[in-house]
Amino acid sequence: MWPYPKVLAHRGAGKLAPENTLAALRCGLALGFHAVEFDVMLSKDSVPVLMHDPEFGRTVAGSGLVAGTNAADLQEMDAGSWFDVRFRGEPVPSYEQVIHFCRGHQIWMNTEIKPSPGHDEATGRIVAELSAACFADVVSGDPARLPLLSSFSMTALRAAKRAAPQIPRALLLDNPHPDWKSMLQELSAVALHVNHKHLSQEWAAEIKNAGYGLFCYTVNEPERAHELLRWGVDAFCTDYPDRIPADF
Repeated sequence: MWPYPKVLAHRGAGKLAPENTLAALRCGLALGFHAVEFDVMLSKDSVPVLMHDPEFGRTVAGSGLVAGTNAADLQEMDAGSWFDVRFRGEPVPSYEQVIHFCRGHQIWMNTEIKPSPGHDEATGRIVAELSAACFADVVSGDPARLPLLSSFSMTALRAAKRAAPQIPRALLLDNPHPDWKSMLQELSAVALHVNHKHLSQEWAAEIKNAGYGLFCYTVNEPERAHELLRWGVDAFCTDYPDRIPADF
């Protein structure tokens, strides 16, 4: 059973505002979205921050590495101008800031653990520990009130499981993997997150029949969203929450 929302704003409305920022979360919220997906990696001083790329140059100007920059310096960088001058000065938020924002606005979070190369174990552990600390007041029997940690990295998810087994986990896959079921079992995962472009109706049925939640990324056409839901897909994220509404 999938206890979470059906439609998530990908990277926080990442095509309508600068991705992985509070501005993007506010944009999704203004469109009625109370469910969001975003990426988290570690700064040099091991602070989880919202960032997709391990190197600067796309969403943050300049050169350098997220893993080579302290969080305080990251948060002084401009993560908005690349998108539009209206967002000049939009900072790189910390994961803790985003948790407080989301809890304050009743936004459910799919936190993708996105390790910089070579930092899988530490990222999984620290993100899970912080998630557990920030949700320590939430009754463990109500998973819909907890964030869902997902990752392409088995190492990161293993570390998350060891550090905070009470925080639910999901495995991300791009292409079908012959061992997907045993991987989910090892992680005690609740769901499989897949690239909708590589999902077949047969594989969708197999995943659901195995008792797992099925989530797809990133669905931007309403017709495809309807097809996936007919296949039994539980939920998906979209770049365009103005095109596919939260109550789709």
